[in-house]
Amino acid sequence: MKLLALSDLHGDYSHVGSILDKAGDIDAVLIAGDITDFGPDEKALEVLGMFKVPVLAVPGNCDNPSLLKILDENENTINLHNSSHTIGDLTFIGLGGSNPTPFNTPFELSEKKIGEYVGTLLSRSKGRLILLSHAPPKNTTDKLPHGNVGSAALERYLKRFDLIVCGHIHEARGIVRVNSTQVVNPGMASKGQGAVITIDEKINIKINIELIDA
Repeated sequence: MKLLALSDLHGDYSHVGSILDKAGDIDAVLIAGDITDFGPDEKALEVLGMFKVPVLAVPGNCDNPSLLKILDENENTINLHNSSHTIGDLTFIGLGGSNPTPFNTPFELSEKKIGEYVGTLLSRSKGRLILLSHAPPKNTTDKLPHGNVGSAALERYLKRFDLIVCGHIHEARGIVRVNSTQVVNPGMASKGQGAVITIDEKINIKINIELIDA
């Protein structure tokens, strides 16, 4: 399976066409939040309509929670927030919003709630597990000059996943491996950034010209 991972579009979809051209044939798209820039919700329909393959998506902290309705109702989109979806032996688990920030953004969740959501979803899931989350786990792709700002609750569940696709921290684009778990922040799609993930016996992640084999 070949996946295109995007995050942090912030309402600017001008580079999506070129990203798709570079990605080539893909089986599905993963969108890790901040699809709009504080709305309007209907703006998301513009980018969701650009894909001819299924889209699994979660909102980010800069999306309004009401965006969930748009994701639910769009024909080609699977709203993965606090939900799971299975394709073959892959189970995708989703978490939108983010852990609390200093900025009081529209879609933030307490660490307790994040832990409850993910823990419940994991208890119902099997197979190879992929987390699509706007927020990264703490101490992964979450480093800022003043420290690591990812979710502590997600960090507790880190080793349960084969792959975590996240965004949120614009400065932390890259891939981090913790034991057998890979965490990838594909960067800002609003700046033409993204990642191509190929999953067969191994998980191959291509970000820029870098290729890491799991």
